[in-house]
Amino acid sequence: MGFRSGFDKSKIAGSAAGGAVDTGEMSFPRARAAATFAARVTLENVTKVYEDAGALNGIDLTIEAGEIVCLLGASGCGKTTLLRVISGIERPTSGRVLINDLEVAGPRRFVPPESRSVGLMFQDFALFPHLTVLENVTFGLKALPRAEADRAARAILARVGLLGMAGTYPSVLSGGQQQPVALARAIV
Repeated sequence: MGFRSGFDKSKIAGSAAGGAVDTGEMSFPRARAAATFAARVTLENVTKVYEDAGALNGIDLTIEAGEIVCLLGASGCGKTTLLRVISGIERPTSGRVLINDLEVAGPRRFVPPESRSVGLMFQDFALFPHLTVLENVTFGLKALPRAEADRAARAILARVGLLGMAGTYPSVLSGGQQQPVALARAIV
């Protein structure tokens, strides 16, 4: 089991930048984009190994709240895997992931993606074709009362200039319109 070009700390380029979720043992603060969505993310010796190859090898990284970081590297080096581990879509093989100094992944703890308040926007936007724009944006807000979820979604759609398309299906939208819908869903 070797590490294909494996993403490691020497390949990281960087930098310039209501309520709680109960996960059993501990509560995690929730933030909505209308107020703030900056969080400190810390990776401690994070490794991700798949059956035949490794993707991440001992990543140590701290991204301060509000800091902007760019992950650069060749195709297949682990950039997307790193983001998937941070968001909780993938579990790290070893190491720890902390959000605002609270462990969300580690040897004895794993907080599911829906409880992390982390948005991830895929390159293909991944909009649900059978849901309207509004329903796509409210999709991850199941824990909120329907009226509150709709208000939050409408507010973010207004911020991205697509409130007038709330009842429209993704197939009617141009690629340039689908992108801000996906962004709205990621940050609502």
